Amino acid sequence: MRLHRLTVSAFGPFAGSESVDFDALAAGGLFLLRGATGAGKSSVLDAVCFALYGDVPGTRRANRLRSDHADPRRLTEVRLELTLGGRRLQITRLPEQRRPKKVGTGTTVERPQTLLREWAADAGDGTPGWRAVSKSHQEAGEEIHRLIGMNREQFCQVVLLPQGDFARFLKADSEERGKLLRRLFDTERFQHVEAWLAEQRRAQEAAVQAGRRRLRDLASKAEQAAGPAAEPAEGWVPAEEDAADLTAGVLGWAAILRSGAAEQYAVAEAALAGAEEAQRAAQGGRAAAEELAGRQRRHRQAVLQADRLAAFESEAARDGQRLAAAQAAVGVESALRLREGAADAHRRGQEAERRYREALAGAGGEGPALAEAGATELAEAERGLRAELVRLEAARTEERRCTALAREQRSLDEERRQADELAEEAEEWLAEYDERLGGLQEQHTGARAAGALVEQLDGRRAELTSRLDAARDRDGLRAEIAVAEPRVLTLRTAALDAREQSLGLRERRLTGMAAELAEQLRVGEACRVCGSPEHPAPAEAADGRVGADDEERARRAQAAAEQAWSTADQALTALRVREATAAGAAGPEGADALARTLAELDREHREALHAAEGLGRVEQEIARLSADQDRRLAELREARERAAVRTDRLQALHLEQRELAERVAAARGGAVSVAARAAALERLVEQVAAAAEASRAGSQTLARLGDAEDELAAAASAAGFPSPGEALAVLLPRAERERLEARLERHRVESAAVRHELALPELAEAASRPPADLSAAAAALGAATDRLGRAHAARSAAGERCAALAAIGRQLAGLAAELAPALARYGRVNRLAALAAGTSTENRLRMRLESYVLAARLEQVAAAASDRLVRMSGGRYTLVHSDDRGTGNKRSGLALRVVDAWTGTERDTATLSGGEGFFASLALALGLADVVTDEAGGMPLDTLFIDEGFGTLDEQSLEEVMDVLDGLRERDRAVGIVSHVADLRSRIPAQLLVRKGRHGSTLALAGREDA
Repeated sequence: MRLHRLTVSAFGPFAGSESVDFDALAAGGLFLLRGATGAGKSSVLDAVCFALYGDVPGTRRANRLRSDHADPRRLTEVRLELTLGGRRLQITRLPEQRRPKKVGTGTTVERPQTLLREWAADAGDGTPGWRAVSKSHQEAGEEIHRLIGMNREQFCQVVLLPQGDFARFLKADSEERGKLLRRLFDTERFQHVEAWLAEQRRAQEAAVQAGRRRLRDLASKAEQAAGPAAEPAEGWVPAEEDAADLTAGVLGWAAILRSGAAEQYAVAEAALAGAEEAQRAAQGGRAAAEELAGRQRRHRQAVLQADRLAAFESEAARDGQRLAAAQAAVGVESALRLREGAADAHRRGQEAERRYREALAGAGGEGPALAEAGATELAEAERGLRAELVRLEAARTEERRCTALAREQRSLDEERRQADELAEEAEEWLAEYDERLGGLQEQHTGARAAGALVEQLDGRRAELTSRLDAARDRDGLRAEIAVAEPRVLTLRTAALDAREQSLGLRERRLTGMAAELAEQLRVGEACRVCGSPEHPAPAEAADGRVGADDEERARRAQAAAEQAWSTADQALTALRVREATAAGAAGPEGADALARTLAELDREHREALHAAEGLGRVEQEIARLSADQDRRLAELREARERAAVRTDRLQALHLEQRELAERVAAARGGAVSVAARAAALERLVEQVAAAAEASRAGSQTLARLGDAEDELAAAASAAGFPSPGEALAVLLPRAERERLEARLERHRVESAAVRHELALPELAEAASRPPADLSAAAAALGAATDRLGRAHAARSAAGERCAALAAIGRQLAGLAAELAPALARYGRVNRLAALAAGTSTENRLRMRLESYVLAARLEQVAAAASDRLVRMSGGRYTLVHSDDRGTGNKRSGLALRVVDAWTGTERDTATLSGGEGFFASLALALGLADVVTDEAGGMPLDTLFIDEGFGTLDEQSLEEVMDVLDGLRERDRAVGIVSHVADLRSRIPAQLLVRKGRHGSTLALAGREDA
């Protein structure tokens, strides 16, 4: 992971928009973030963390991200460009914040936003650029987390190294250190293993306890089924803590109970057989007594019934005579009913005719005259009235047409009035059209002139901007030339001195070359100059002789000095060329004068642009006004045509209504309307028709009444009665006749049955015997039945006891087979769970499984940290992991100790001094970063930040720490140090300066000379 550029707006202490070019800042590997206390050095790291994870490190939460110095209209925004996994990405985040409303006053909440983009060779239009990847908080966060391979806590511990966190990790106890390691190394799966084992232990323990409860339940059921006289359960059922063999004793006890129950069942079977024989004998005696008592009761009842029937004989003879006379008069009954129906119909017809004629007498018009008319006159009057109704129906249609014409006239009159109003409104608008159009055309001319001015000003602004940039470059280059010229002179002097020194040494060596050759002469060996093996007078070396090494060193010094001079001179020449080019492009004016001229042009450009922006609006207004003119002209023309059409139609309707009104007045006569006259005539027609019909019906009912009386007289004579009155006197209703017939038939049947009953010999024989004793027979049967019931109950109880004990025995056997593997599983799981939880006596360190894994990770961290701590402390200190048991209830496994090589002792990390504690904490944090990086998949972390703590180091310790940090730059890694320690300014050339002020902080790149 390498950072390229960070841009923040209204973030933390930064009121405006500030940018950091990490490519330029970290070109040398090490860079320094410095500034006054509270200026916002750590806020730069907060911005990096917020861009990646949407949150800030440590306790500085994301609810105070917005700058209090910022303009309310400027939104808080963080944009970070970086390379992850070989992909160039840009992350933009805006937190939730309040902003002024766009319409009205007050503020509203701006929702948080996230935008993830990637640099692509084809951004969609064929050219390279940024391509959107996601706008979703969740999708962007998941993609970034996948590429980095670390969560926020791991990233802050590995990359940001925030203030005080790694010092707290060094001096924390095992519990606190375990919390951090748990977050960094994601050992939650081992917690799940511990929880799973504990859950399995509880489940297996529950299964064993459930088996023990089932065993006790079965033992209780067996004891209850066996009865109080059986063998008691004490001593057979195992105690609560006994889990080795739960079922052996209970199975033996259950076998004893089943044997006793079988003996009781055999005894109960024998008792039941005797009780059944006694009960059968008692039932025979009871049946004989009941049969004798029944015959004696039947004989007594027959004698009583014979006496009652004999007393009813005279009354039965009278009923027979009445029934015979009534049956003879049955033929007259139908004729009598016919005569009564005809008389009733005649009375109803007379009453209806009277009501209808009274209604005619009370009706108006022709009604009273028709009230006394006969049926023929009434029928003729009905036909005439109905013809008059037909004529009135046509008049009713004309009357309805008159009403419709009146409504249509009112509607047309209203439409004509609306058309006149619309025409008047259109005429008024058209009268103002020319004035409005003239004003818009003047605005259009002004806007076009402003647009032309904008184009002219754009060209001038571009020219001035280019000249201003060139003037600024010229001034900057002149300053660089002023600095470079003395340096070039110095390097030239040094090169000439080195050349003179080299020539002098060469001359001195040539002068002493004879002595140098003489030193190489050996006795008996030929001289390399003259070839003689004899050397009578070799030259001797003078004081200050120059050798080949001295000459070579001087030559290299000369070459280096001349190269430095040449490089500096070339750089100075390049600066002068660039300065001349920039001066030619800038012209004679200074940068300040050009800036003021450009500012004035910008003001004129803004004013002209504002005026030109109204061109489109004015053109739209002119087009809209022209369209309104066409619409108003069309409305005026249409309104006038509509008013003329409505006026013609009103005149035609008026003539038609006058003709219809005359005909309708003649048809309605004196009535309110034709409809009212027709309704009155319809009522009269109905009354006349009803009266005529009632008169005809009365004549018909009178004729039918005479016929019915003649038929009644003939029927009475045929039945043998002198007159119809005598026949009616003996006539009985049908129900009465049927009742008498049934009564006489019942008397005959009962008399025959009594005679047959008294003639039976068995009844006569039973009547001669003494009365039967049913109570004694019932008592004997009850005693035998009770005995049989008790025997049955005893046998059933004994059988149920045997069956219940047998079933319980089978259940106990099944439970014993089921509990055996459960007990074995419980033993294994309980041992494993205790070992993983650190509560087992076999776990001598009392370490939980997760703590064991974290201890291994901590051991790796301590080893990686010691590699750097040895260098930082001058070989004195190393860190070791300790798994000593904690005191009290505290568990072991996550302790850290420091080994002092000077004293050979191992002591607690809390005994380190402030400076020692800092570089020990730093070494531990860097080691932790290495291990976490390897754990996260080895993602290369090319950028690393260290936040504060260097002020506690002395000069030597600071030098050793800086050497270690220099080693972090290997493999092109950039290391940023956040500090306000003054000594670091001279050690680290690349610096990012954070300046604070009343209106917020700012960022700027600074070199060594700015320190």
